[in-house]
Amino acid sequence: MYHQLIAQFTQSLKNIDAWLDKAEQHAAAKGFDVAILLNSRLAPDMLPFIYQVQSACDYVKGAAGWLSGQTPPRHEDTETTLAEVRARIAKTVAFVESVSEAQYADADQRRVSLSWKPGKILSGRDYLRQMSIPSIYFHVVTAYAILRHNGVELGKMDFLGPIDWQEA
Repeated sequence: MYHQLIAQFTQSLKNIDAWLDKAEQHAAAKGFDVAILLNSRLAPDMLPFIYQVQSACDYVKGAAGWLSGQTPPRHEDTETTLAEVRARIAKTVAFVESVSEAQYADADQRRVSLSWKPGKILSGRDYLRQMSIPSIYFHVVTAYAILRHNGVELGKMDFLGPIDWQEA
């Protein structure tokens, strides 16, 4: 179960990378720098698109790492350009895809502690259900909404990504 869920999270990151193509095309068609989209937000007190992607990446690599018994790699939040955002996604995907299904065998029993909650732990199962899944989708949806709000032509299929259809 863990391996399949984390594969879905990874697909969400790949979907974001595809959205960046559309964001770049939109900016070019409208004659503005794509950096405007990367720094856009939905509300003045909200963090921008780049942060949403960084956070989605962090939660995905955190889930893969902690639930497979590893310390996830640390990525500094220094991205400012489209190329750097793409590189962040690529580094995250590479790490997550390096984790084998067998490494998640004891994920339910793993104990996950978070630096911002000293003295507290979550079981692997609770970490996945209560922290990873909602946080990943929060940041992915927010990134999607920022681009849509700014006119980038994205639809539900862009959010879902490739579907493995089978013949009936």
